[in-house]
Amino acid sequence: MTQKRSTNPAPAKHIPQRTCVACGGVRPKRELVRLVRVSGGGVEVDPAGRKAGRGAYLCPTPDCWQAGLKKGRLEYVLHTTLTEDNREQLVKYEKELG
Repeated sequence: MTQKRSTNPAPAKHIPQRTCVACGGVRPKRELVRLVRVSGGGVEVDPAGRKAGRGAYLCPTPDCWQAGLKKGRLEYVLHTTLTEDNREQLVKYEKELG
């Protein structure tokens, strides 16, 4: 008896999708930058995407970062208020991206 080999290719691996809070574009999770609200109420960049806390995603483009920070979208999604220090840290990170 010979065994039949399956002719079906391996199933495609699931790629998690996330939505940018600024532009509304849906992209793979790894292509976006995760921001997380930490216990003190501040917001930090989470490059590994593993920190505990409420998270939001932004595209790594200056337009999305500016829209997310200036129009209050980030604060709304994360249910927090950004301090001036916190806002400056996020703007500094955005400048390092581009």
